[in-house]
Amino acid sequence: MKKYLPILDWARRYRSEQFSDDILAAIIVMVMLVPQSLAYAMLAGLPPEMGLYASILPLMVYALFGTSRALSVGPVAVVSLMTAAAVARLELQDPAQMIAAATLLAFMAGAFLVILGVLRLGFLANFLSHPVIAGFITASGVIIALGQLPGILGISAGGQTLLQLVPSIASGVQASLDNLNWPTILVGGGTLIYLFWSRAKLAGLLKKAGMNDRTAVITSRLSPIVAVLATGFAAWSLDLGEKGLVLVGDVPTGLPGLALPSFSPDLWSALAGSAALIAILGFVESVSVAQGLAAKKRERIDPDQELIGIGASNMAASVAGGFPVAGGFARSVVNFDAGAATPAAGFFAALLMAVATFFLMPLLAWLPKATLSATIIVAVWSLVDFSILKKAWSYSRADFMAVTATIVLTWLEGVEAGVAAGILVSVLIHLYKSSRPHVAIVGQVPGTEHYRNVHRHHVTTYPQILSLRVDESLYFANTRFLEDLVYKEVSERADLKHVVLMCSAVNEIDLSALESLEAINSRLKDNGIQLHLSEVKGPVMDSLQRSHFLHELSGKVYLSQHQAVQDLL
Repeated sequence: MKKYLPILDWARRYRSEQFSDDILAAIIVMVMLVPQSLAYAMLAGLPPEMGLYASILPLMVYALFGTSRALSVGPVAVVSLMTAAAVARLELQDPAQMIAAATLLAFMAGAFLVILGVLRLGFLANFLSHPVIAGFITASGVIIALGQLPGILGISAGGQTLLQLVPSIASGVQASLDNLNWPTILVGGGTLIYLFWSRAKLAGLLKKAGMNDRTAVITSRLSPIVAVLATGFAAWSLDLGEKGLVLVGDVPTGLPGLALPSFSPDLWSALAGSAALIAILGFVESVSVAQGLAAKKRERIDPDQELIGIGASNMAASVAGGFPVAGGFARSVVNFDAGAATPAAGFFAALLMAVATFFLMPLLAWLPKATLSATIIVAVWSLVDFSILKKAWSYSRADFMAVTATIVLTWLEGVEAGVAAGILVSVLIHLYKSSRPHVAIVGQVPGTEHYRNVHRHHVTTYPQILSLRVDESLYFANTRFLEDLVYKEVSERADLKHVVLMCSAVNEIDLSALESLEAINSRLKDNGIQLHLSEVKGPVMDSLQRSHFLHELSGKVYLSQHQAVQDLL
């Protein structure tokens, strides 16, 4: 049971000093979660209270199933944007139907992750490469920031892609030039400036004032709650709602009852693809954050169990009236820095959030939506990193293509198309690379038993021996390339008697590759040339011994390349 319920392991060693650390971290994270959850619900195109619902039960459930001591699960920017795109594609007009679609999306994403976790298929997330993730998050950050500008400027505009957003914002600005919404511009713009300033300067100023580093950093990251309190008080005291400032309005007090999502077959089929993409991207983001924080304390997490933990959290969000969730970077770092000792910190934060829904909801009615828009912009702008393009270009043109395709298609076609394109391009590039493996002609480094590439080192070669080092496993996609290369090199050497394939980097030879080796062996034998293998790994040798290839091999299998050359001279 400990394998699937990690709480059974850490809870029995729980100590009073850990309790005090967890309570302190829970209070700090709860204060941060309230404005963040409201903002991300708005980003997802859903009622603000759904952000709170998505931050309570998922945190509790993750404490039961998760393996990270610091990961804080709840609404995150990119997943919220993908939720908005998935629901918008359904073209629903009834708010109740949009809510039902969002809750079902969370349930489907969660069920998908739980199934992968039970089957121990966490490795599938590796198909989403880091450059693709970085490109997607950067592109999404730009879209999210632009999408929140209308809320700052007090104009009507919208869209899911740059082709939709930019013209819409331009038209909205042009239409409002004669009647600017100054209360919204002042509140939104002022909040935006304050949050950017506090993120860049506040921690440094607090350290200079004598505050210790940890407290200064945590305090600076809680700046959004100051903005919420200040702008909410201003809206209430100055009655800015009557002067054009859009407020959150009445928010239901308390928690909704637990309920299963819709089981409409049509809705399930319409959301299936979106749910899978949201699940995979949310999982990758969560595991990246969890592994980074765990490494700082020399701890480890179990990716397959994290599939179950994140999946169960999404299913919990669904039945609690929320939308898809993941492990958030900012609040997880705050949770870590605040001293969270165990996953119980998340459980306590959820309890505090639940209490807050009974007492804070009436106050949230005065919260300006422009404040939430500014909070979102500042939160996601730190995710925008165009330096990935420069890094990819200088290091790998193939990765540059994947990043560029992801960014461009995310901007032009939307988030789901961007992710799908990135995955497809990455897989195609990998297949192309592995279909043309690096094969080096090697020779002996004088005075040693080492054999290196003739184009990189001064080495000794012999006209009667051709030594080829294959730097890739051999499978159906690259066997023809190897055949053509061997035949080409053999045709250029009149005195050749032996071909030695150095297999130190070959981890596997599939059936197609075996047949190619048989064809190479047969053709070389017909030309009076022997084929030899050297440095064959144990598992590969086991496979070859189950075939007739070794019996038909014209040459020998040598333990080392040096042994082969010495024997054949």
